[in-house]
Amino acid sequence: MDVLYFAWVRERIGQPRDVVETQAATVAELVEELKAREERYEAAFADLSALRVALDQELADFDAPLAGVREVAFFPPMTGG
Repeated sequence: MDVLYFAWVRERIGQPRDVVETQAATVAELVEELKAREERYEAAFADLSALRVALDQELADFDAPLAGVREVAFFPPMTGG
């Protein structure tokens, strides 16, 4: 699946996307796999309350299932204006 990173998440990881093979059943499990990769991922995902996630371009929770998902995107909360 494609994993996309936006704003400061991309800056901390150092790239805009990854293509990931995962056995994770939920977004939270995927995050744990990513954090285990190396320190830059650990830093990017250190505070999940500061992140939002979208599955196939629809907002989701970190406990959302990944079955059938093609794209996961991580980004900071958005503000309107």
